Amino acid sequence: MDNLLFGISGLPIGSGLKKLNYASGIVYLKSIGLGAMELLFVRSVNVTDKNKNIILKTKLENNFYLSAHESHYINLNADEYEKQVQSMKRITNAMEALSQVEGRSLIFHPGFYLKDSKEDTYNTIKENLLKLPYKGIDYRLETTGKGTQFGTLEELVSLCKEISSCKLCIDFSHIHARQNGCLKKYDDFAKILQYVMDKLGRSALEDLHIHMGGINYNEKGEINHLPILQSDFNYLECLKAIKDYDVRGCIIAEGPLVEKDALLLKNTYEKL
Repeated sequence: MDNLLFGISGLPIGSGLKKLNYASGIVYLKSIGLGAMELLFVRSVNVTDKNKNIILKTKLENNFYLSAHESHYINLNADEYEKQVQSMKRITNAMEALSQVEGRSLIFHPGFYLKDSKEDTYNTIKENLLKLPYKGIDYRLETTGKGTQFGTLEELVSLCKEISSCKLCIDFSHIHARQNGCLKKYDDFAKILQYVMDKLGRSALEDLHIHMGGINYNEKGEINHLPILQSDFNYLECLKAIKDYDVRGCIIAEGPLVEKDALLLKNTYEKL
């Protein structure tokens, strides 16, 4: 990608007078200067035969970037192999639906360690990721916010290096929460981007999917999302690092204020 897009996770709030759907949400977001939306498949795959055509038409007319966030019930390291198979089926179904609206990236948390070692968990998840069909949709592995979840930056970068269909989704807020508020200064963010470039090459920073937002956490990690300005997440220093490393791709704002926080990020970045 040759630029950096800003967008939201889920549907925008809009004026609050009229409930928006994916198609009308795209038009509204475009009108306020945003260029991306992450469809939420967390409870169900909600791109269907009824709405896929209007979503695709609206996406193309507005030159809009679409991704999707997969179910939170994914665990490619489940104790029962049948549950691993179910997770792969969910991912495949979501990928097929996203492809019907010409989306680019399917984001998901790969799994949990449970009682397994980190090495065994890594190997099981890698085996299952290699079984997924690839049809032009990138599988974006998202850094996770709790210590019980597989998905440190190092683990996911290693998988992306080994599996061509997988790319990275850096959730800076999750990294911050997982390590009990570790991202405080410019250098903390710059080190992450430098690590990605060192391990995956400059091309990884030229097509990066990023999540950012306010987050509530404790010593065990993520609790819930917050509005950016009601949290200690240092979005200004994060955006400075993103600018200095000339990152391209997409920044998705997460949290209850959706487009308001996305515009805060976009306007701050443009001032830099």
